[in-house]
Amino acid sequence: MTEQTFRLTYSTMYDPPEELHTNFEAEVAKIKANLGNEFGMIIDNQDVFTDEKFEDHSPINTDMVLGIFQEGGKKYADEALASSRRAAKSWNKTPWQERVALVRAAGNRINERVYELGAVISLEVGKNRMEALADAAETADLMLYAADQVEENNGFVVKMGQDPIVGYTATNYSILKPYGVWVVISPFNFPGALTGGPVGAALVAGNTVVMKPATDTSWTARIIAECFREAGFPDGVVNFVSGRGSTTGQALIDNPEVDGVTFTGSYDVGMKIFRQFANGEYPRPTILEMGGKNPAIISKNADLDRAAQGVYRSAFGLQGQKCSATSRVYVEEQVYDELTSKLEALTKNTILDDPTKQATFMGPVANKYAYQDFKTFTEELSQAGEFLAGGKVRTEGEYGKGYYCEPTIATNVPLDHRLWKQEMFLPITMLAKVKNLDEAMKEANDVAYGLTAGFYGNKEETQWFFENIEAGVTYANRPQGATTGAWPGFQPFGGWKGSGSSGKNAGGHYYVQLYMHEQVNTVIE
Repeated sequence: MTEQTFRLTYSTMYDPPEELHTNFEAEVAKIKANLGNEFGMIIDNQDVFTDEKFEDHSPINTDMVLGIFQEGGKKYADEALASSRRAAKSWNKTPWQERVALVRAAGNRINERVYELGAVISLEVGKNRMEALADAAETADLMLYAADQVEENNGFVVKMGQDPIVGYTATNYSILKPYGVWVVISPFNFPGALTGGPVGAALVAGNTVVMKPATDTSWTARIIAECFREAGFPDGVVNFVSGRGSTTGQALIDNPEVDGVTFTGSYDVGMKIFRQFANGEYPRPTILEMGGKNPAIISKNADLDRAAQGVYRSAFGLQGQKCSATSRVYVEEQVYDELTSKLEALTKNTILDDPTKQATFMGPVANKYAYQDFKTFTEELSQAGEFLAGGKVRTEGEYGKGYYCEPTIATNVPLDHRLWKQEMFLPITMLAKVKNLDEAMKEANDVAYGLTAGFYGNKEETQWFFENIEAGVTYANRPQGATTGAWPGFQPFGGWKGSGSSGKNAGGHYYVQLYMHEQVNTVIE
């Protein structure tokens, strides 16, 4: 990104070149000097403003108004879909080579604005600078990877076998074609990658798109929408609407003009969308990523320094607000005390501060709802077990202006406690001592989710882990993160069971095809 020898990913972000820090700090300063502007929605490539607005406040300091955004509601959701439908008549038939070129242009534009996008993500979400910049970089990489997949597969036009008909010549082609109009509803925690990634895939597949972000991260999505507009997409192909999920988001789901939807968020909301979307005239594709309750299993044969580092980074990176965060750790009893000692030391040395500062590892949680949930869950856990570290919110001094929660490790919580199975989406992880790996695997798989999982042990145990774990993304002996750190082209990201609906992972070989359906063309001569 800043040097030919350095490529920013979630695995490489721990030792970046100094130029990256300099550029990021310059962008933060520039943005902070110009806060509070109003941003419109983008419908039919035009800025659209409404009578009802909302303010976007930073979780770092809630007095900081980042920007003013539009409360779209049903009227503007319907207008955006109407614009998409008009544009679909020509965009759906646009040659795949032109679609690839435009998506690449948008991805390159995001790369050109990567420091701006990273700085906004840090201010909106509370991500530390490296997490924020990685989110911004992943946005472009997901889009470019989808474009590469379409190109490498010749637009998914495949010549099939020739019918053995005497006296005739038969020609058969399998062609993947777009569905039409696609909706992308994206979350607050990865507002870059989980907005731009599915939007880019839908577009390169030939669909037009309406994108609706979480209200907490409307600015990030607005910048991504600007990059699509700057890349030269035709009017109506990419539309951006903002507003509450209960109004704007629901209006998108309810509208019969929608041919497919991608949603990333909670299990409860995802399943509600899945059921409601099924009430249409016919089945329509629904791509859901609905979180995780991700385990790490630590064998008595593990490298405990690696294990402690990996668990720490995955449990508390982005304040545990990752669907891939390590929230459950099962440790064989022979090494439990040593592992917990190492993990405790790492956790108690965490720098919890303004996430735009270079030394900060953890920033604030994203909003007041998460902040209140942290207090509720830690109170419940204090009654059931004890804390090895953390368990409190920070309110002294500047902390009192934001949503700062300590990295928290809960121990001695009975394995039948409900929080072993409920996604908390916070900087809280729970440790359990187990007699053997079979017990650990049983507990690891005994949840509704199946997103990511990690393991630390020897070679033979690692193979056993891969064969038995019920998860879509699995890691072994990884100090960079026990359960986090997937990158397009390296670790396709998606889950099993209640974590996902498609069985195909984003940033992988089979993802962009989800945005297309197959038509067979047969000609007899």
